[in-house]
Amino acid sequence: MTSTTKGFWLGLLSQILFGVLYLFSMWMAPLSGTDVFALRMLVMLAGILVIVISSVGLGSMFRFFRQKLGRDLKQWACMLVGTAIVGSQFWLFMWAPVNGEGVNVAMGYFLFPLVMVLAGRLLLKEELNRLQTAALILAALGVAHELWATHAFSWTTLWVCAIYPPYYLMRRAMGIPALYGLTLDLLLIVPFALVWLLMQGHILPTIAAEPRYWLLLPALGIASAVSMSANLKASALLPVNVFGMLSYLEPALLFLLSVTLLGTPVNDSAYFTYGLIWTALGLLALNGLGNLRRNRLAAVG
Repeated sequence: MTSTTKGFWLGLLSQILFGVLYLFSMWMAPLSGTDVFALRMLVMLAGILVIVISSVGLGSMFRFFRQKLGRDLKQWACMLVGTAIVGSQFWLFMWAPVNGEGVNVAMGYFLFPLVMVLAGRLLLKEELNRLQTAALILAALGVAHELWATHAFSWTTLWVCAIYPPYYLMRRAMGIPALYGLTLDLLLIVPFALVWLLMQGHILPTIAAEPRYWLLLPALGIASAVSMSANLKASALLPVNVFGMLSYLEPALLFLLSVTLLGTPVNDSAYFTYGLIWTALGLLALNGLGNLRRNRLAAVG
């Protein structure tokens, strides 16, 4: 199996699991989205540590960071900025579905692969073909229509599509292995999650009184650990444009779940915006599938 094929299947698995994770805030009510986020950080760290210990060992990870980061303040600053970005995204992902922002966050994830393609062109000097160029133009028209129709653009949408791509690009540029980076991120985020949980006196009694949480919390940890490690590994194995193409599946699932199960309303005019962006994603999908086919043929040859 080539690295591209492996990256494709890991990316597909992560996108499906991300869709499932979007429902946990609803399943774990009456806990708030922030409560679920804090709990997710704890159980996710537990799941990630199991993966690290069973695969590479904690000692190997810490040796890597001592050698990679050492006392380089610039490297540590980039690392901590990435941690802040991914921590905020983890929180938003759990908070948005139960606070009426599910569709807007889905829109952010719709735009995410397009921003990744643009970033690949501007920062990594990846050439854009006609399909990619047409996709970016259609996406820009979709955003312009949304601004014209509503005179605003949701902050949650912008937080995803504008803030999340630098996390992936910085970690790729730094050469941080996906599993190592995610583990360190969680080790840095968990103390803040613990402070929140200790400040909220209702959380632990609620969990203790409801047997369903005893199943939901381990499931949340496993799904979180597997989805994020698979996604970050896929981002390291795949070209930026192919990884961006794969990322369209998650927002499609998030949008459908927001409208159907979460009951988030959608304005009629928004469907024109979505139509333009979905068409753009369709073009990226065609382009990505063509890349995968060419990679397979090259591997065979």
